[in-house]
Amino acid sequence: MELLTLEHFAGCLNETFHAALKDGEVEFVLVEARPLQGARPNALRAPFSLLFRNSAALLFPQQTYRMRHDRVGGVDIFLVPIARERDGFLYQAIFN
Repeated sequence: MELLTLEHFAGCLNETFHAALKDGEVEFVLVEARPLQGARPNALRAPFSLLFRNSAALLFPQQTYRMRHDRVGGVDIFLVPIARERDGFLYQAIFN
């Protein structure tokens, strides 16, 4: 499998990713994709952060989700809930 980089996600802003759950799937919208400071020497990729929004009233737990997107394909992403908004929750994924 190819190592995921910021460039894989940068063109997917405001697009929907579908996360598989035991009893169906849930939608997460990618609302931010940004580089992070502090790349290690000889690192395989530059670190980056993704921010997803989910409009469900239910808070999904911190865990790895199998996510699907038309251009990115199927990827496993570890999501951490970081904020509650009026219309749902924000989740962050860090790649380093």
